[in-house]
Formats: sequence, structure tokens, C-alpha cells
Amino acid sequence: MSYYVLGTIASICFLASLIPFIPIPHGAVRMFDFGRLQIATLSTITLVTVFLILPINQVSLAFLAMLLAAVAIQGIYIARFTSLWAKQSAKTKTDNAERAAISLFICNVKQGNRKYPDLIKQIKTRDPDIFVLMETDQAWVDALASPFADYEQKISCPQENSYGMFLASRLEMPKGDIQFLLNKEIPSFHCTFKLQNGQLFDLISIHPDPPVPDRDTLGRDAEILVAGKLAAERERPMIITGDLNDVAWSATTRRFLRISQLLDPRQGRGMYNTFDARFPFLRWPLDHVFHSDEFEVVSISRQPHVGSDHFPMFYEFALVFEDNNSLPDDPSIDDLEETETLIDIEKDRTRKPVGEDWES
Repeated sequence: MSYYVLGTIASICFLASLIPFIPIPHGAVRMFDFGRLQIATLSTITLVTVFLILPINQVSLAFLAMLLAAVAIQGIYIARFTSLWAKQSAKTKTDNAERAAISLFICNVKQGNRKYPDLIKQIKTRDPDIFVLMETDQAWVDALASPFADYEQKISCPQENSYGMFLASRLEMPKGDIQFLLNKEIPSFHCTFKLQNGQLFDLISIHPDPPVPDRDTLGRDAEILVAGKLAAERERPMIITGDLNDVAWSATTRRFLRISQLLDPRQGRGMYNTFDARFPFLRWPLDHVFHSDEFEVVSISRQPHVGSDHFPMFYEFALVFEDNNSLPDDPSIDDLEETETLIDIEKDRTRKPVGEDWES
């Protein structure tokens, strides 16, 4: 019985570690990108169990080999988001932070979540310069109107399909556009902000649809890469944020970083798992903030639960225009070609977003 159970677990962990290498943009494949920490943990526990309770023979050695391979594969991806890895985004000096600090609060509120006071209290506690919320319907917009009347700059695109978005800012906002990059039912925000010292920076917020086992991920992947192309062509410092429905270590997100030349401030600091807030064992980094080289990190922190299936995140950056960050690798020819191919395919398709009826 022990052989059967442990062998089954070892086989599942091994196969789950290999499947993401299949170069197919489909939810049935890409969903295995998400639970790398969970697979690594299960593989490690099973490896120790096999070593302790099974005699050393060809069968147990095969189990150990599969489990060691699973741990190694998952560890390669996970290590980048631990203190074992070099930080990609530099920690700013105190005087820099005081000179041009920008605070940003982001959260997928979950459209059906009606615990408005919990989120409002948390935003007021952190008192950010800008906050960006996803999955906001009209009820959420109405609930936020009075408590944040002091945020004079707002963009709102309430929707009933779980893709609504809301942004509020105390900073001057010379530009605040709502665009629909590839799907007429999935909005994105494209903003320019002005600091008190006159410096300008851009912010893009996106929320592409999630991967599901019965559908391809072209829509999600293409929208992420469209944002990456916009960042590559930027004229000012830029931040891209949102619930990307993709994990920080995926092939798509890593390609996005190479295309955009933006930085992930979590590298070398932690995973900051934001989803699923309801289940401690099923969590991964799904909500993101990427920044250009002109920014340095002041602080990053995950915020308390506010009733959503996502935890909020709070970031502070300093806009310092110094060369202390470690830039991503340059995009390869394959990166550029694959990006154009995915975008061209998705441009020609008319489809409903994934999960637009999940909150019904």
C-alpha cells in the first residue's frame, strides 16, 4: 500500500513539473505554472517519507529520482522569489524616498464581495497616493464615492462581468484614458501622473482573463505582451500593475519583462502570494506591480484580508533616475516574433472574456 500511495504521489509531482515545458498556450497546460510552491512542498514531504519508510531498492530509488527532479525543477522557478536570489529592484536610500516617494495600493476586490468597509478601512490606513481596484461593478463604485471624496482624480469603468476597474489618485493626473486593448469587454487604464516636483510618470493597469482547463490562454498572454510593448516604447518612467491572472515565474511574465525592460520588485524579496486569500495552502503571486529603471523600492507589503479572494498589495517607490537596478535580459528574436504572433492572432478574434458570469 505504501508503494502504491507514494508512487502515485511521486508520479503526479513529476508529471506536474514537466507539463509546463509543453509549448502550448492552453489553460490545461498553463494551469500547472501556478502551484509550483505547493508541488515543491508535496514533493519534499513525499521524498522524506520515501526515504524513511521504504527499503532502498530499484522501485524506491525511482520514486526518489522523480521527487528530486520535481523539487529541482520547481526550485529553479521559486528561488528567484526568495532571499537566496539577487534583488532586481534596488532598495532606495532614505533621502531618495523622501525626495520623490510614490505609494500605490492595488486589489482585486472580487465583484461579489460586499465587505466595503473592510477595504475602505485598509485603504485609509495605508493612505496611498494612488489606488487601483479590479472587479468593480457599479455597487462598488457607489460605495467608494463618499469615503474617497478627497481623491480628486478618478477613473472608473464599472462592469458587471468581473472586469470592471477603478482608480483614484491624489496626484495630479494630466492623462487618464480607458482603453480596450484586445477585447472590447476587458478595459485597461492608461494614465500619466505629475509629482509635486513636476516629474511625470505613466501607469498602465490591466486585468486579462484567467486560464481555464478548456480554453487557450492567447487572450491573457497577448494582453500582457501588448502592455509589455507599450512599456518598451515609453517616453517616461512607467509602472504596470494589475491582476494579470498569471504567476510571477511563468514563461509569459518572464517574456513580458524582457520585452518591456521593466523590473519585478519581488525578485530577491519574496513571493507575496495574493491569491487565494481564502485557502492558505492554495496561494500564488497573481497581482503584480512592475516598474521601469527610474524607480527604486521603498517598501512592499501584503495587506490584511478584506473579504476578497485576493489580498491587497501596498508598494512604495522612489523616482530617483539612478542606475542601481538590475535590468532584465534583452528580448530574443523568438520573444519578439512570438509576441507579434500572439497579438495578431488575438486581434482577429471576437470572443467573450473567461468567467464573466462567475459572479452571477
